[in-house]
Amino acid sequence: MLAAPPRFWPAALPAARRRHPSGQAGAGQRSQLAYTQSIMDRRSFLSTSLAAPLAAQPAPARARPKIACTSFAFHPFNTAGVPDEAIDIIGQTGFEGIELIVNSREQLRDYWTEAKCSELRKRLDRWGLEVAQFILFQPVVEGLTSLDAGERARNLDFFEEGCRLARRMGAPLINIVAPWARELQGPQEYLPRYYDIENPKPGQKFRIEVAASFDWDKLWSAYVATTRECVERAKRHGIKLTIEHHTHTMIHDATSFLLLWNEIRDPALGYNLDVGWTLAQREYPVVAIHKMKRQLMNLHMRDIDGLMRRFPHIGEGVMDFRHIGQTLKQIGYSGFLSLEQDKHPGDMKATAARYLAVMKEALA
Repeated sequence: MLAAPPRFWPAALPAARRRHPSGQAGAGQRSQLAYTQSIMDRRSFLSTSLAAPLAAQPAPARARPKIACTSFAFHPFNTAGVPDEAIDIIGQTGFEGIELIVNSREQLRDYWTEAKCSELRKRLDRWGLEVAQFILFQPVVEGLTSLDAGERARNLDFFEEGCRLARRMGAPLINIVAPWARELQGPQEYLPRYYDIENPKPGQKFRIEVAASFDWDKLWSAYVATTRECVERAKRHGIKLTIEHHTHTMIHDATSFLLLWNEIRDPALGYNLDVGWTLAQREYPVVAIHKMKRQLMNLHMRDIDGLMRRFPHIGEGVMDFRHIGQTLKQIGYSGFLSLEQDKHPGDMKATAARYLAVMKEALA
């Protein structure tokens, strides 16, 4: 059954008010038309009057991306590498945020005490630095890909201790580099760094040992379940988990992360995109950003050489920071962009200051 017409629209005109055969409107019809015009004029006035104040309001400003620096730009990746001095350097340079890292299980136990966290929070507050995310370096949770349930459980406990520390330090995110299968072994301890041979000897081959027990289907199934548990433990502490991609790991690029995310489908799981590692994998960072726009929670920024093999000081390579900045603004990203700089001879403080200037210009 048809709905009744809106009450502002007059019902069909009665026969007495229809147009005369001569084409002239009768008195009744003229009255009805005048009434209808009055109603329409009133509606138009009200619509315009109500819309005017709304149109006068300026559009709310979009939150912009923020610029941070990793603490380990100024300390080593080992148990002795602590952030105390790095916080002051990064604060003095003018960054808005910082990323902190636990380098080892010994450090997790002995350095990151409640008293030390309180001391570091005061130091951060002095400089107005936000903690963009709290990182657990790969050796802390390397057993997350183990097919041994007991080993995975122990590593989940290390991960949860990291979540407690992240919350204590005011970080909204806990971050890990995706682990690699324990069944893979390369010629150097940190497998993701083995992706080329700069000067191969005659007959030398690029080789990673793959154990006979390697079973991708079992590994992937266990990794999905373990990651789901990591997300649940992070949520228990009011934070989110970001996973960073590296070569030879379970998550080596943006597409592999999407496969993982589609298995878990939890908004508390996000992507930490490293622009240097992305380009080293021969994927253009801007394309990866578009792929990850719904899951992108943090970025690590670095320069790269023309052969896409090394990460030189900011400004010495070919990374198009302007294009990255434009794309992040286009998708409405408002998280942090953190400098993660490989150690090379040179002035790291000058590199950090240069990065800050480059990104301010790229985001302008």
